[in-house]
Amino acid sequence: MSEAVKGPKSYFPSIEEKYGKSIDEWIALLGPHAGEKHMEQVAFLKDQGMGHGHANALVHVFRAEHGGA
Repeated sequence: MSEAVKGPKSYFPSIEEKYGKSIDEWIALLGPHAGEKHMEQVAFLKDQGMGHGHANALVHVFRAEHGGA
């Protein structure tokens, strides 16, 4: 029995479903923005059409796993 995903990653299935891109694709889009501040990265994703909550969750994981935290 697998444990339920908690925290920001719990948003990942709905992000993929709602915006039509995989999490890996979103992470790749954030790559060139790795040196920016958290809210600058969130603003970038919002400019791509993502809602604030989803963008914030994705940026949180990106910064934790790919630097910039």
